[in-house]
Amino acid sequence: MLKTTKKSLLVFIGVFFLIFGADQAIKYAILEGFRYESLMIDIVLVFNKGVAFSLLSFLEGGLKYLQILLILGLFIFLMRQKELFQNHAIEFGMVFGAGVSNILDRFVHGGVVDYVYYHYGFDFAIFNFADVMIDVGVGVLLLRQFFFKQKQNKIKA
Repeated sequence: MLKTTKKSLLVFIGVFFLIFGADQAIKYAILEGFRYESLMIDIVLVFNKGVAFSLLSFLEGGLKYLQILLILGLFIFLMRQKELFQNHAIEFGMVFGAGVSNILDRFVHGGVVDYVYYHYGFDFAIFNFADVMIDVGVGVLLLRQFFFKQKQNKIKA
């Protein structure tokens, strides 16, 4: 059990730093002036003061502290849910690495560095790599939980 916990923690830390580092490297390129325009996707620089779709932007500087509390609370919860953490260390590493990267932006740049603007057929919110990694991490976590429960139900039947 202890070896599994250590292994899961190492996987979590590795994925965390991979996602965090990749996101910060991409944002560095954007901050240094990288831009791209096409008929479907543009790469532009926007500082998002809120969360998804600029929600909660009215909280201004307090938002980053609220997000820190939420991430710390979730991390403490996960450390107490060892089986959940062990089974989903990759997904949690993705979500936490991306989330911490976005929070760092709030402290360093005054808002999250967003840059992907999808506008083919309709205007979509501007987002970044970290946002995508949060979505993918949560999506994979939900799918794995759903299929795991279905597999357990088949075994019981």
